[in-house]
Amino acid sequence: MYWKNLYRGFLMGVSDLVPGVSGGTIAVLLGIYQQLIDSISGLFTREWKKHIQFLLPLAMGVASAIIILSKVMKWLLNHYEMATFYFFLGLIIGVLPYLFRESNIKQLFKWYHYLFLLAGIGIILLIGIGTEKTEIITDRSLLTYGYLFLSGVIASAAMILPGISGSFVLLILGVYYTAIDAVDHLEISVILVMGSGIFIGVISISKLIKFFLNHYRTATFAMVIGLVIGSVFVIFPGWAVNFSQMLLFVFVFSAGLFVAYILGKVEY
Repeated sequence: MYWKNLYRGFLMGVSDLVPGVSGGTIAVLLGIYQQLIDSISGLFTREWKKHIQFLLPLAMGVASAIIILSKVMKWLLNHYEMATFYFFLGLIIGVLPYLFRESNIKQLFKWYHYLFLLAGIGIILLIGIGTEKTEIITDRSLLTYGYLFLSGVIASAAMILPGISGSFVLLILGVYYTAIDAVDHLEISVILVMGSGIFIGVISISKLIKFFLNHYRTATFAMVIGLVIGSVFVIFPGWAVNFSQMLLFVFVFSAGLFVAYILGKVEY
C-alpha cells in the first residue's frame, strides 16, 4: 500500500471542497498526476491489485478530508472567504513552475502549443461565467436524484483535470451547497447518488486523459497550463479594501506559495 497517499489524498480532498480549486492541480503539485491517471485507467485491467494499492489510501485521504473539514471549510468561506481564496491562489501559482519544468516549455513548445494554452485559459473563463446558485435542493424526487447523479458525472471530469474545480462546476450546476449540506448532515442517499456519478465519470475521463498524455504530451501540458492560469482569474476574490486586510491577504497568499514550495521539495 502507498500509505504516503493518505496525506496526498487529504490535501486533494481539502482542495476539492473549495470552488475554484482543483484536486487535479494538487496532484500535479505533488508529482502524482501521471500515476493517478494511469492507476484510474488501469483499475479494470489485470494489474488492478497494483492500482488499488495506489488508489485506496488516496481515496481514504480524500474522503477523510471531505468528512472532517466540510464544516471547517463552510466556516472559512462564510467568515474569511477572500483570505481563503488568496491562500489557494498562492498554491495554484506555486504549481506553475513545476508545470513549466515538466513540459520543458522552453525547448518543446511550438507556436501552436501556445494556442492550446490560450484555449485552456478560455475554457476556464467560460466556465466561470456561470450563475452561482446558493440554495439547497430539498426536493427528493427521482428527477432530482437523476440530476444529482448527472452533476456528479460532469463534476468528476473537472475534479481530475488541473485547473478546473469540481466544486466550482457543482456551484454552477446549482448543487454545490446541496452536496456540502449532505456531507455535513450525512445524508446517505444524496452522497451515494452523487458519489456514483463521480466514480463513473472519473473512470471514463481518466482513460481519455491518459490517451492524450501518451500521444500528445506537450499539447496536453500546454492545455493544462492554460487551465491552471485560467483558474487564477476565476477564483481571484478581489482587492483588499484597507491596509490590515491587505496585510492578511499578502500573508495567506505567501503562505500558499510557501506550502507549494515545501510540498514540491518533500515530493522531489
